[in-house]
Amino acid sequence: MDLLIKNGTLINSKENSRADIAVENGKITAIGKDLQAKEKTEIVDAAGKLVLPGAIDVHTHLAMPFGGTISADGYFSGTRAAACGGTTTVFDFALQDFNENLVDTVKRRDALAAPEAAVDYAFHVGVKDVHGDLLNSMTEAVAYGVPSFKVFMVYDFGVTDGVFYQILEKAKECGALISVHAENKEIINVLTERYLSQGKTSAWYHYKSRPEFVEAEADYRAIKWAKSLNTSLYIVHLANKEGVEMVTRAKEEGYEIYAETCPQYLHFTKEVYKREDGRNFVCSPPIKGAESKDALWEAIKRGDIDTIATDHCPFQSYEKDWGKDDFTKIPNGCAAIENMYPYMLAAANAGKISFQKAVELCCENPARIFGCQEKGFLSVGKDADIVIYDTNKDFTITCESMHSDYDHTIWEGLNLHGYPVQTYSRGRLVYDKGEFVGEAGWGKLVKRVPRVTS
Repeated sequence: MDLLIKNGTLINSKENSRADIAVENGKITAIGKDLQAKEKTEIVDAAGKLVLPGAIDVHTHLAMPFGGTISADGYFSGTRAAACGGTTTVFDFALQDFNENLVDTVKRRDALAAPEAAVDYAFHVGVKDVHGDLLNSMTEAVAYGVPSFKVFMVYDFGVTDGVFYQILEKAKECGALISVHAENKEIINVLTERYLSQGKTSAWYHYKSRPEFVEAEADYRAIKWAKSLNTSLYIVHLANKEGVEMVTRAKEEGYEIYAETCPQYLHFTKEVYKREDGRNFVCSPPIKGAESKDALWEAIKRGDIDTIATDHCPFQSYEKDWGKDDFTKIPNGCAAIENMYPYMLAAANAGKISFQKAVELCCENPARIFGCQEKGFLSVGKDADIVIYDTNKDFTITCESMHSDYDHTIWEGLNLHGYPVQTYSRGRLVYDKGEFVGEAGWGKLVKRVPRVTS
């Protein structure tokens, strides 16, 4: 036994209990009351604190080229920040190059991540090109341990409707899960050109060019195609009320539809785009109105939102300032990789949701949906990815207190009651009372199991 965490309250989605956790060689080896340490066992007293699974952030963009620059957090700073917020596994997006086999896409990004990652990581592949035999390389990627792929319905690298449909067909055949960034590209282009021609160039018009119905219409099409093929679908960063209603309806009809939302959509409303610093909040899809925010919280309570993730893709202030007079030049993305788990746990601490629900959304559901067999649960045989949480600790988010490489955060000044005090990655302490104590290269690529196909 290497580590014994004693006297804490363990939280799983179905229950909580007072118990000890024993760890050896990076795995949880025993859970029970009054476990006895061995001679060289490190003992951690978690009395009065919660003991939680490490979170899994299934949506990040580290070292991502976008808008003429690269996102501020690379694989080291991004995973360092994750560890300090209680997230012990991150999923990044490896965007396929044209003419590139999808396994080669994964290997190309893994070469960047492996020497830098401070916690464990996995990949989704963003698919752009399916000509020739490239579509069949989805099957190779699933066998390689990467059974999840993403399509974009927007941006220059987005796919056509026909390509999206082919990808859904192939996914059903090979046991993959397809996630989708759903917005209507053509309507966005029309509205954007119109506002620019009228001299309406502030960050507010980022929202106005991509309002609720632009996302909802694309949600409808994506769900409709998945239903027609009876294949699974995962909607990333769901942000609008009508889309929530469509997800609920599809689930009630018995379809395998999953929905993710992000902390920024749960906390802010579209009014942030009217602020002087509104460009800092520019992300896509944009933050919506209060009705959508309320609908997302209600869907969380019903169980129709399956996961919370971040879409972490921060940029520096001077880069955001490129769009001071033209919202189309603002690099799209905000920071949240260090904030997701503390934010959701603080919501639980305040009674908005239960701690069990927070663990379900941030740990167990991501592991189950994306085939992470050794992650997401406090149970014997799983990786010892463990967070100790102090419900009485008050914490104010500032840029200086975060562990990323950005120079501003949309969460500046937010007060949280309750905060993680320690994070363990496979039994190793990587965050301790405000300080990162891990190292680059500790993180390992998590290879995952494919979905069962009928």
